[in-house]
Amino acid sequence: MKASTEQRMALPVSEPPPPPPRPADQRFIKGSTMTSRGAYAAVSYMSCAVMLVLFNKAALSSYNFPSANVITLFQIICSCAFLYVLRRWRVISFTSGDADNSTRFVSLQTLVHTSPLALTYLLYMLATMESVRGVNVPMYTTLRRTTVVFTMIVEFILVGQRYSRSVIASVALIVFGAFVAGSRDLSFDAYGYSIVFLSNITTAVYLATISRIGKSSGLTSFGLMWCNGILCGPILLFWTFIRGDLRMTMNFQYLFAPGFMIVLLLSCMLAFLLNYSIFLNTTLNSAVTQTICGNLKDIFTIALGWMFFGGLPFDLLNVIGQILGFFGSGLYAYFKLFGK
Repeated sequence: MKASTEQRMALPVSEPPPPPPRPADQRFIKGSTMTSRGAYAAVSYMSCAVMLVLFNKAALSSYNFPSANVITLFQIICSCAFLYVLRRWRVISFTSGDADNSTRFVSLQTLVHTSPLALTYLLYMLATMESVRGVNVPMYTTLRRTTVVFTMIVEFILVGQRYSRSVIASVALIVFGAFVAGSRDLSFDAYGYSIVFLSNITTAVYLATISRIGKSSGLTSFGLMWCNGILCGPILLFWTFIRGDLRMTMNFQYLFAPGFMIVLLLSCMLAFLLNYSIFLNTTLNSAVTQTICGNLKDIFTIALGWMFFGGLPFDLLNVIGQILGFFGSGLYAYFKLFGK
């Protein structure tokens, strides 16, 4: 029975401890190299993120669904349902010390311990949604690329993380490329810039919180997802109710159309895989690696947007900036993989 249960544990839930570092490398050892499992997590995140953007765009644009918050609520509900079924079937575990025959979930004490993660997630989500309204799209993309700098600062403050000069140089190239890409749209808006930078800070704190709580709580990536969904779901449900989003959803003309339901179901499935890969990538690698993967993912998203949706004017500076950002992300990946 135990052997068959182990065979069903197909998804990675934890990383074996690394070998002890050499004394000279103590300062940079945390997050300095990437394992094969970490590379898998990074690639999985980028793949899921790009596909999720396409399905969310189909739901919000092609079908004109009125509320992105309700889609997020559906995704949280589906995620918790998936996790509940998989845990009951003993396919996954929520804590690294779970026995194979255990069906328990997480304790109230663990939920309290992970509550800062849920709080930072809600702040990150609200700030990100508000930041889109403040500035134009090119400038928004440019300013959001600076999230990696905020993440490095937050990681240094919270856990004393330091990075080598090669990593700092690759991050500087990414940020420089972002400003080259948006150089034609540098129209200053104090409120808009402030909200975007607030979004960057909340994103950095959220990712650093995942990294910190993921290591101190004893939870696997699935356990972190479960706690986050249990805590955030009721709050988001209340928020969508008082804003009238649920009422608009019930009046949506395509709510039960087969095409829309398929798009929504695939969006929820991809969101589940995306959240899992975010937690896995951040805990196995680092918050900065997760941010770099987000930047790299944006480049592929833009390319797919040109291919499938069109309508985007050609801008040489934007292309040069995107290439610089892609090159900087590639350098970071090289340094991460080979521990430079």
